Amino acid sequence: MTAMTDNLNVESNNPLITPQMLKAELPLAGSALDTVQQARQTIFDILDRKDHRLFVVVGPCSIHDPQAAMDYAHRLKELAPKLADTLFLVMRVYFEKPRTSIGWKGLINDPHLDDSFQIEEGLRIGRKLLLDIADLGLPTSTEALDPISPQYLQDLIAWSAIGARTTESQTHREMSSGLSSPVGFKNGTDGGLMVAINAMQSVSSPHRFLGINGDGQVSVVTTRGNPYAHVVLRGGSQGPNFDQAHVAQCEQALAKGGVSQNIMIDCSHANSGKNPDQQPAVLKDMTEQILGGNRSIIGAMLESNIHHGNQSIPADLGELKYGVSVTDACMDWEMTEAALTEMADSLRPVLSDRA
Repeated sequence: MTAMTDNLNVESNNPLITPQMLKAELPLAGSALDTVQQARQTIFDILDRKDHRLFVVVGPCSIHDPQAAMDYAHRLKELAPKLADTLFLVMRVYFEKPRTSIGWKGLINDPHLDDSFQIEEGLRIGRKLLLDIADLGLPTSTEALDPISPQYLQDLIAWSAIGARTTESQTHREMSSGLSSPVGFKNGTDGGLMVAINAMQSVSSPHRFLGINGDGQVSVVTTRGNPYAHVVLRGGSQGPNFDQAHVAQCEQALAKGGVSQNIMIDCSHANSGKNPDQQPAVLKDMTEQILGGNRSIIGAMLESNIHHGNQSIPADLGELKYGVSVTDACMDWEMTEAALTEMADSLRPVLSDRA
């Protein structure tokens, strides 16, 4: 008998619904399709400086309750038209969470929050939620973490993020070169810019790599390159990097690297000291920089939920608090609405004259 050398640590390997099958089951059409197409074009235009507005990615750190997510979406949709002449609002709909060690990996991987890992069900729930939000006329964003999941969901996404842990990954750079949406690369966890600059240089070029096609077949993916990559400043182990001095340093580094000088600022993570209540202060600093003549800042990101703070996932899921994050702490809706309204009111007189 020949000794086995393959899959020694693999317990099972279960086939999954194909991307085409899921898209046929939950198709993108009608008003939802219009929402995605128009939102992408708006963000393209902002990055190309054809639209004077800023775009703001705002929403829960992660989605664990589709009902609460739709509640939040309705609130954001009601606010969006009031600020639309100055801010273009995009809902943060994150289904996958990177983990340094272990922990809940997000709605797609574990939709029931009980380590049952019903991934196919998670994909269905996630796609249905994205469709429902798009049907409201509200664009969505997410973090592209797993290199397979974009085949199932990317057609619904207006803006994508690559996180600080994966910006340096060749796999994620190659994948991003084929994404249909604009993509923001966060600076490294140490606050360094070079990993993001290298990623932006890479993602603008064509790539060939192993992936899957719409029928779920392993294939060689050939991409054209993504011209709409930009940097996202999120702070790092050395502290925040949203202030005027750090933004100026970033502008210089981007120019030296020959990449886009568009800068988005993540108001959470190290930039807020992981205190969600500090996010409005970061927004205000951004506003002051723009009022003072800054022309590189084109967007912001906020972690926001219906209610303040966060919670651990309890053994009894009936004890989960409604509208409260199960990952990073978020600021509540009232604080979010006030901060965005204040920013729009301050910038409305000047943004239209900004080149």
